[in-house]
Amino acid sequence: MTALQEFAVDSVFGRLAGLRNGQVGAPRLLALHGWLDNAASFVPIAPWFEGFDLVAPDLPGHGASAHLPPAADYTLITAARAALAVADALGWDRFHVLGHSLGGATASVVAAATPQRVDRLLLIEALGSLAEPEDRVAARLREAFAGQAALLGKQLRVFGDIATAVRARMTANSLSEPVARLLVERGVAPVRSDESQGGFIWRSDPRLTLTTAMRMSEAQMRSLIAAIESPTCMVWADPAQPYMPDALRRERATLLPRGEMHVLAGTHHLHMEQPRDVGELFRAFLAG
Repeated sequence: MTALQEFAVDSVFGRLAGLRNGQVGAPRLLALHGWLDNAASFVPIAPWFEGFDLVAPDLPGHGASAHLPPAADYTLITAARAALAVADALGWDRFHVLGHSLGGATASVVAAATPQRVDRLLLIEALGSLAEPEDRVAARLREAFAGQAALLGKQLRVFGDIATAVRARMTANSLSEPVARLLVERGVAPVRSDESQGGFIWRSDPRLTLTTAMRMSEAQMRSLIAAIESPTCMVWADPAQPYMPDALRRERATLLPRGEMHVLAGTHHLHMEQPRDVGELFRAFLAG
């Protein structure tokens, strides 16, 4: 079994780091993690991608990757462009894309925007992104701008040790200890200050916690999903997340020209908690 190793590329988004299994020359698979996660999200499922050149970048502002400059916003389009920048830096013209949650929404955009580059699309707890009625546009903008102002000068939470950060992540996302530890160990950095008593802080960009300034409407999102030409395999958890009820995800799935949908008992991070179940589904799909 090939262990995942650190890699990094330089791009217009700054230095983008991540994990790679080193199987250069094998079929290419770009894996995109969820919101406030990082490349370690794919460590548990990596064994099922033996025989593929698995590359899992930390998206901008996450993990070991650079934060966006203050004048730039974290948007789904920015994340998609960053994912393509990693592929470009690696010299990849065509590849498979795997995405979880925010990474799955990002992968959906990549597949719809550049169908000539995406062979097969593998999605975990995602198809498109969250949508919102048009009459919420002004209210969302106001929330986003107010949040940006409130963030200025806000102090980051300091954890006395890794274990405390792990417990916080377990509580926030209903994760088991081993899974939370994987994400936390890549997601924190030691406090560096002459006045500090030590400890750890999240190294993700605090701006990632701000309200998104704009969202597509459901009609726009459905148009995007219908434009995905790649054969697509989705895995969803049961019970469904409140923001993506089962009826909605099934309706969206019917829009795919070539899509298959699977529902497994589990939680939002089921690819980490139940890697065998998800990995075997995806491996069979890639072999089809």
